[in-house]
Amino acid sequence: MGKIVGAHGVKGTIRVYACVESLSVFEPGSRILVRTPKALEKTFEINWTKSHTRGVLLSLKGITDRDQVGSLIGSDLLIEKKTLPDLEDGLYYWFDIIGLSVFTTDERYLGQVDSIMPTGSNDVYVVKDPKQKNGSEIMIPALESVVLAVDLDKRIMKVDLPEGLL
Repeated sequence: MGKIVGAHGVKGTIRVYACVESLSVFEPGSRILVRTPKALEKTFEINWTKSHTRGVLLSLKGITDRDQVGSLIGSDLLIEKKTLPDLEDGLYYWFDIIGLSVFTTDERYLGQVDSIMPTGSNDVYVVKDPKQKNGSEIMIPALESVVLAVDLDKRIMKVDLPEGLL
């Protein structure tokens, strides 16, 4: 659902880069899993949440000072998939998109969706080919005219790239 990026103040408030459009997933009283960069996991209860510049402020039960937050910086915030609201047809959660194999309409393999950049008007899928050693990326706008099909069962995305994108 997001990543802990820092502390806010001295009373244990956490700054989060959220990977969700709606803060409703950070419902007070609900539980959230914190996974540290060293893969240690602990579940916390959410006290409160508040929208903040480029992210979210979050208070977790048991986190009461800035030093405790410091030990969690870089941690991922996760919830059970079954607690997420259902989406309308044609809409997907980022975790569903990341990792999809991307092919053009003529079956050319471009790579896998490595990350997603929100731009305001539309997301951009960052596609990397893990076999390429040069680290090249293709930025694909998440537009209906470009992303023609997403098959979550087969883990495939079909795209019709705009002129000059390759």
